[in-house]
Amino acid sequence: MKLQTLAVALALFMTFAVSSSWFPADADDQTAVRTGTAAFGDWTTDAPGVRRKITVADLPPPFATESAGNRPRVVAPPAGARLKVPPGFKVEQFASGLDAPRLLRVAPNGDIFIAESHANRIRVVRAADGASKPERLEVFASGLDQPFGIAFWPPGPNPKYVYVGNTGSVVRFPYQVGDLHARGPAEVMVPNIPAGGRLTGGGHWTRDVVFSRDGSKMFVSVGSHSNDAEHLARLFESEERRADVLEFNPDGTGFRIYAAGLRNCVGMAINPTSGDLWCSTNERDGLGDNLPPDYITHVQDGGFYGWPWYYIGNHEDPHHKGERPDLAGKVIVPDVLLQAHSASLEMTFYDGHQFPEDYRGDAFAAEHGSWNRARRTGYKVIRVIMRDGKPTGEYEDFMTGFVTEDGDVWGRPVGVAVAHDGSLLVTEDANGTVWRISYAGAK
Repeated sequence: MKLQTLAVALALFMTFAVSSSWFPADADDQTAVRTGTAAFGDWTTDAPGVRRKITVADLPPPFATESAGNRPRVVAPPAGARLKVPPGFKVEQFASGLDAPRLLRVAPNGDIFIAESHANRIRVVRAADGASKPERLEVFASGLDQPFGIAFWPPGPNPKYVYVGNTGSVVRFPYQVGDLHARGPAEVMVPNIPAGGRLTGGGHWTRDVVFSRDGSKMFVSVGSHSNDAEHLARLFESEERRADVLEFNPDGTGFRIYAAGLRNCVGMAINPTSGDLWCSTNERDGLGDNLPPDYITHVQDGGFYGWPWYYIGNHEDPHHKGERPDLAGKVIVPDVLLQAHSASLEMTFYDGHQFPEDYRGDAFAAEHGSWNRARRTGYKVIRVIMRDGKPTGEYEDFMTGFVTEDGDVWGRPVGVAVAHDGSLLVTEDANGTVWRISYAGAK
C-alpha cells in the first residue's frame, strides 16, 4: 500500500489515549528481570515494564536456528488499535500525514526538526508546550540527499547553524533560534561521506550527526556497505570509512576515525552526565533468530567493536573464521545488549523534568522492528536503565502495541526526542506519524 493511501486512512484514525494491547504480559512477568533464554522473547509478550538483561553468557551458537525471512506487512491502524505505556503516562497522536518521518531533534526554543528522508527535506514543527497538536508545520530545507542526522551548533541556547547528515555529505544552514525556514543555502562541510542506498550501490544510508558537549568535535556515523563483508576481497574498497564513527572539526577539517567495527550505528547521542558519545547499533543478519544482539553503548575513542570479523567481544564470525586472529581479545563488549534484529535506531537521554525522577538520565531508543527473525521483535520504544550515568545492562519496554493480532505492523518507530515540556516524541515511518508521550501525574 502506498504511503499516501496509508496517510489518508490514518487521518481518519482518532487521537487516542493509552489502553490495553492485544497481548499484555502477565503481571508476574513484569516483577523480575528476564534473563537467559527468557530474555529472547517476541512481540506477543512485550508490555511496558517488561525488563530484560542479555549477557554475553546468554548468546546461542551461530545457526542455532535457521535465518528467517519474515518481513512485516505494513497496514493502516486497525479498528481498536491501542498503544500501551506505563501507568501514569498517556500517549496521543501528535502529527500525521508526514512522508516517512525519521530522526527528529528539538531546537532550544522547542521547535521540532524532523528528517523526511525519502522526500529529501527537513520539516520543522512548532507547538506550544504541552500542546497535543502542532501550530505550524513548515519545510525548513528541501533538495537534500536522503537526510537523516540533524544537529545544532554550537550546542547551547543560541546555535548559529543547523547541520544535516545527507547520505554522502554533511551540510549546514545558517540559523537563528525561531527560524522556520533556512535563512541561507546549504554549505557543504564534508563533501565525501561514503554514500548508501539504491542509487549508490546499496548499503546503509543513514548518517547521524552530533557534536561533543563543548561543540569542538563533530561525530558522523556511517554504516557498513554490506551485511557481513561477504566479499572480503573488496572489503577495503567498498567498506572504506564505513562501519565507523568519523570525527571532524565543525568546519569539516581534522578527519579521523573515532571508533570502528560498528556495523550500523544509526543513532548517536551525548550522555549529558558524562559527556560520552553513545550509539544505537544494528548488528548483522543471517546467524539465526537470536544472534547477534543489537546494542546500545558508549563509544570509546579508538575502540573496535568487531565487525565483520567478530561480534560482542571475542565471538568469531563463522563467515570469517581464522581471518583475523590478531583481533582476538581486542573487541569491546557493548554496554547494553538488545534482542537480535530489533533494529535499534535513534536514541536520546531523558533530561526533561516532566517524567518521574527515576527516569532522569535514562536513555530511550526506537526499535524499528525485525525481519530476519521467525517471531517478530522490536516495533516499540525501550528505556535503557542508567544509574549515576552508567548503564546497568537492563532495558525495559516503554511503548508497545504497533503489531496487530495477526502479526501485521501499523507503526515502525524511528526517532525519539525529549520535547521542550519534557514529554517524549516518537516518529514512526510506516504511517507517517509522530506520537507524544506525557506523564499525567506531572504538574
